[in-house]
Amino acid sequence: MLDTIGTNAILRLAVLHRSKMPNKDEIANFSTTIEELADNQKMHCLDAIVQYCDETGLEVEVAATLISLKLKSRIQEEAQSINLLKKSARLPI
Repeated sequence: MLDTIGTNAILRLAVLHRSKMPNKDEIANFSTTIEELADNQKMHCLDAIVQYCDETGLEVEVAATLISLKLKSRIQEEAQSINLLKKSARLPI
């Protein structure tokens, strides 16, 4: 996985929490990377985030600031499907 993301990008993410809030491009890149990792490895997004952090040395707290709304929604759906979160009411459509 590290070969698909440049080491410069990883280093930028590692010091991101010290300097500024992430911009839209960094959030989009991180979220796309996590979704691809989850799809390729056939795992939940939350597991993919933890694996990515382990591989790159990125702190989980920093990764939390890089999660897009789309990825948050996917994580919530996955957590509800495995009963980590209560299922929210949905309208039958």
